[in-house]
Amino acid sequence: MKVLVTGSSASLAHALLPQLCADPAITEITGIDLRPPHFVHPKFQTLQADIRDRRIGELLPAHDALVHLAYVVLRGRLRAEAMHGINVGASLQLLQAAQAAGLKRIVHLSSAAVYGSGSALDEQSAFAPLQGFLYGMHKAELEQQIARTVPECVRLRPHVILGPHAQPVLRQILDLPLCLRLDEPQPELQCVHEDDVAAAIVASLQQDVSGPYNLAARDCWTLRAVMRGRHAHCLPLPPGIARAGLALAHGISGWGGEPGWLEGLRHTLTLDCRRAEQELGWKPAQSSAQALAATGGGNRKNSSAV
Repeated sequence: MKVLVTGSSASLAHALLPQLCADPAITEITGIDLRPPHFVHPKFQTLQADIRDRRIGELLPAHDALVHLAYVVLRGRLRAEAMHGINVGASLQLLQAAQAAGLKRIVHLSSAAVYGSGSALDEQSAFAPLQGFLYGMHKAELEQQIARTVPECVRLRPHVILGPHAQPVLRQILDLPLCLRLDEPQPELQCVHEDDVAAAIVASLQQDVSGPYNLAARDCWTLRAVMRGRHAHCLPLPPGIARAGLALAHGISGWGGEPGWLEGLRHTLTLDCRRAEQELGWKPAQSSAQALAATGGGNRKNSSAV
């Protein structure tokens, strides 16, 4: 099997590419990313390109599978319209091109952010992405388009992806000695280790499956407990002040994305992952506590608290 991977220099690719190369059924991997590659292997070759580059369409017929990881996660200075054009318009065109080229497997990395909030949500739960959280809103819109036009596509919906190569903004948040001051009961969250997400992608390539699959470790955690476990002194911050601070930082430097990112920390979101277990044979090898412990810098006093 020859696999084309977009976003091959992204955070998750650190975990995915070694697993793909270790699979004897996969003979060749082509990585697409604007950034230089961080991985070297005899099976792996790269093309530095944007997902809108016409050369990708020319490469598709020579491959058996597409894994689409490329996505604008943090808007920074990018205009919202441009972010939408890449995340929704260009992504859909790429997936439809893969379908037209006759690829046997098409895997798209979506997100649990499509649900917004709720407890023990399965794949039939309604989409209600948090307003103002462009990442989640784009993921939901794209998934709706995929379901209509590329139904054979596997749509993986991981919860927060943590591990040694987690998104920098997630590592920065966990290393700040701050937490949101929230009413009781504290919102419950899950996460999933990057290695377990990579394993789900490989399993999706190995089997004749399609549609959505939730991915999360079984144990839940609260932000307050995690932050108190990581820092000797943790300052509780009212959500309004945190939102204003993030808006100011984003306006000045583009750091941290939109203030909508904070909303996800204020709502319970937990997933039912039985479909992935039953159809993909997937089970998380690492708990939320282990994924949290593997993420971040040196400010932790006890990162196992969940």
